Amino acid sequence: MGGLTGKQVDQYLDDGYLFPLSAMDAARAANFRERLESLETKYATKGPHRDLNQYFRVNAHLVLPMAIELARTPAILDTMESILGPDILVWSTEFFIKEAHTHKIVSWHQDMTYWGLGEEADGDTEHLASAWIALSPATVESGCMKFVAGSHKEAIKPHNDTFDEDNLLSRGQEMAVEVDPKDEVNIELQPGEFSIHHGRMFHASGPNTSEDRRIGCVVRYVTPDVKQLVGNRDYAILMRGRDARQNWIHVAPPDQEFAPNSLNLYEDVLRDQAAALTAGADENATRFYSPPPEDGSSGALVN
Repeated sequence: MGGLTGKQVDQYLDDGYLFPLSAMDAARAANFRERLESLETKYATKGPHRDLNQYFRVNAHLVLPMAIELARTPAILDTMESILGPDILVWSTEFFIKEAHTHKIVSWHQDMTYWGLGEEADGDTEHLASAWIALSPATVESGCMKFVAGSHKEAIKPHNDTFDEDNLLSRGQEMAVEVDPKDEVNIELQPGEFSIHHGRMFHASGPNTSEDRRIGCVVRYVTPDVKQLVGNRDYAILMRGRDARQNWIHVAPPDQEFAPNSLNLYEDVLRDQAAALTAGADENATRFYSPPPEDGSSGALVN
């Protein structure tokens, strides 16, 4: 297998992130983008059960085979094995899309703030990392991510829920900490490249002022040591190794897009995760975690 060199592992442990890494060639990345955009065309007027953006933004791997294909990319799994060890599960996948010439941003935040995941009662863990896979150019102009090197060594900071319509995060969550612009590192990626970052990393992204959409897929990997501490249970798909801890309900990956059994599973998972992901927030936090409309329509999302 491939994986990271010792020097790269040390750099990740010191900085909390690593980039650019190669996941696939540009042609394969273009194929994934084409498949995603064909879904947008196919479900332009109505999603299969909910608005299509719901499935893109929350647990895409439960209903879209292409999401689990991305999560299974050998180069990414080899990288994660270098960081997390041989036993690897996927907890979540998300597609983040910023349209050209739009003001959508991601405010400064730490991923682990609202997930309810950890190993100890304080909700912390070193056994969780995210891969951000570029399906279109992620540049400063298109609103690439930006990190603060070494910020993963900080504890989880207080966050405020802004529910800003231009914020791509589900609660518009924003750290109650000022970040000095001189500390920002722009994480520029070309299609087929990816970055990895720690769950406590300070990160954000700006608006897309470019001529193209900025499309990325984020995969959240954990080890069997991690568990849900706020909700009653949580779900994952085993990627490599084994799960001797049994902290997770193991689910099968989808074999076709939006299969009836996958849609039913999606609703079960969404309901169970809502307890952790909306904890401490007002009713606005339910926009990604509420039941679908009773009239059978796909509904509409703010983001």
